[in-house]
Amino acid sequence: MTSELLASKKNNTGIQFDPRTKMAVLFTLVIIILGGSFQTTLYYTPALLPLLFFLFSKMWKSAAIYAVTFLACLCLQFFAVPYVPGIPGYLLMIIVLLPLYFSPSIAIAYYFVATTTVSEFIAGMERLHIPRQITIPMAVMFRFFPTVMEEWKAIGDAMKMRGIRLRGGKAGAILEYRFVPMLMCCVKIGEELSAASLTRGLGGPVKRTNICKIGLHIQDILFLLICLAGLVFQIILWIIG
Repeated sequence: MTSELLASKKNNTGIQFDPRTKMAVLFTLVIIILGGSFQTTLYYTPALLPLLFFLFSKMWKSAAIYAVTFLACLCLQFFAVPYVPGIPGYLLMIIVLLPLYFSPSIAIAYYFVATTTVSEFIAGMERLHIPRQITIPMAVMFRFFPTVMEEWKAIGDAMKMRGIRLRGGKAGAILEYRFVPMLMCCVKIGEELSAASLTRGLGGPVKRTNICKIGLHIQDILFLLICLAGLVFQIILWIIG
């Protein structure tokens, strides 16, 4: 496949983190955002976590995009939103606050899928004693959606070659020539991925071995302590709020 949700090969550049640490940071950011503590200025401290992960892994482009996006939305929140009245002000506030509040969790989720292989993901889930009923469907899902996107693009290219477009009186053919093949491809892809998963022993009764080596190091312990502090702070806000 040309594109995948989880990385196919191990990226050995920069500081490496355990997949459980990445999942803990993602979980913490989601809890903080949904918990409402982003309404305080202390929210901007955990918002720095994705930037640190990008820098530690030498993902310079991703770090620059995240920093520019977050800072731009932050500047607009303080210097533009309060001074735009009426309906345009509400629209601007929605446009600014949505990426401002959700960009940290989106960025750390991107970092997780870009730097974690499927083997690391499965090994981490097994170390957390997550049931196979959850691990196996998620592992298959990480392969399913990229394959579906490739098939969707291939079907679109085939339609263009045959002159089937929205204009020209052929709009009704879109349903027949795009969605019907897509449904058939989804069924076939699901069957193939399920067979591949069973072939690799994901559904066997015997505990599956994994050559992928994962473990907690100093950097993992540091970020896990930061996550613990963030969760404790969120709980305190819930209690006093």
